[in-house]
This record gives sequence, C-alpha cells and structure tokens, in this order.
Amino acid sequence: MKPHLIVLDLDGTLLTDEKVISEKTAHTLKLAEEQGHHVMIATGRPYRASAAYYKQLGLKTPIVNFNGAFVHHPTDTSWQTIHETISLPVVKDVIDAMQQFTFHNIIAEVMDDVYMQVHDEKLMDMLSFGDPHITEGDIRQYLKVNPTSLLIQADEDKVDPIRKHLAEVHAEVIDHRRWGAPWPVIEIVRHGLNKAVGLSHVSKWMDIPKERIIAFGDEDNDLEMIDYVGVGVAMGNGIDRLKSIADEVTLTNNEDGIAHVLQERLHLNERRL
Repeated sequence: MKPHLIVLDLDGTLLTDEKVISEKTAHTLKLAEEQGHHVMIATGRPYRASAAYYKQLGLKTPIVNFNGAFVHHPTDTSWQTIHETISLPVVKDVIDAMQQFTFHNIIAEVMDDVYMQVHDEKLMDMLSFGDPHITEGDIRQYLKVNPTSLLIQADEDKVDPIRKHLAEVHAEVIDHRRWGAPWPVIEIVRHGLNKAVGLSHVSKWMDIPKERIIAFGDEDNDLEMIDYVGVGVAMGNGIDRLKSIADEVTLTNNEDGIAHVLQERLHLNERRL
C-alpha cells in the first residue's frame, strides 16, 4: 500500500475529553508509521499548546497551528515556515465594532505572546500552555504588531450575532470559526486561511496526493480540511454539519474512533496491537 498522510485535529478528535491520547490510538498511529504512513497534526491551538502531543507521538512532520495561520516543521529548521497574520488596523476595527455587542473578553495571540483585554482566571489556565508572556489591558493600546489570531469570548446567545456582523462587515479581510463546547469563543484569522490551506502546503512538500490523505475532525474549523482530503472522517461526537460532508463518521474521541478507521482502511489490524 502506498504511503498515506494521516491528519489529526486535537481537541475532540485525537484527544479524549480528559485531554489525553488513548493508549490504543497512540499504538495504532505508531503502527501506521511503522508500515510507511505519515502522521501530522492540524489544530486551532498555538504550537506551545500542541507541542506536548507532537512530542508524545514522536512526530517528524510539519504541523498546522492557528487553523492554518502558522505552519512549520518543529524538527527541521530548514523547512519554509508559513506565518500569516491579521493587520493591526483590521484588529482595531474589529475591536471597535465589538463595543456594540456584549462580550466577556477579547484575546490577541502573537505566536507565544498573549494580549488579554480583561483578566480571567479560567482563560488564563487555558491560554497559559507553554508559559507565554501575557499582557492584560486594552489590546488597542498594548498590541504593536500584527497578531496571528484574535479570540472573542461571549455568551452562547451572542456568538451568532457577532459572527453575523463579522461576516457582513469584515468578510474580505478575516475568516472566523467558533470553538466547541464548553467555550463559546470565536476565533479570527486572516482571510483565506484554514486547515486545508496549511495541509495543502505540507502534502505538496511530502508529495502525497489528496487521494491518499485521511483527515479526522469534529468542529467547524475542520470543515474545509474534511472536504479537501481524499477521506474526510468526522468523529462521532462531531457537529452535524461536519458529519454531513464527511466521507465517513467514526466512533467518538473517547471510543478510539481514529484507531477504528485506520485499522480498517490501512489494514493495520493484521498485526496485534
């Protein structure tokens, strides 16, 4: 069998609800690599919050972070890094526009620097992976460089109205996605970016056609990726919209859904785990 590229979202996909990789899934991915296939991660997280899983799996492939805004190779410094940012004027326009809505917080991330409009202990815990430098206060005042991404945290019933405004007013300069439960957060990146864009750079570099890419996801930031690849797999816990476009729906992230598909499609169950 020709080498396949296996692409994994993290939260709700590779990771269980306890934010760990199950032993069975880890063994299956290692078995796939031993049989000549390649494994990579494509996530909305920054690299600092995904590095531990990358290292745990012993990966040697590029990684897609920030939903395609940052693509790099952690173990090969000669690989051409891709880092697309949102221009400062656009960020300030978005923050100004948010003043007409009720929201809890706005966060800007510049790689490993975090700018937080309002102090929030729960968000601090979530954003502190990898020990970033965190600045609190008016982002319009403190942010001096183009950020990689912008996050807007609001109540669940405010998320759709905010996204509607972003789509109507700022569609030509930004793209946005929402995080899955339990975080009603809108993530904004530069227009034209998504996981599929990042993945396309990696797959071309690896010379693996779309037909031999198997990707797994669960949320709306996985839509383009699942649609782009040869075999797009939605997790059993995924959103209905993703399941409707996926080639296959597998078991949930807590039921080793990834291992189930790979064993079947790549005939990995010919060897005992």
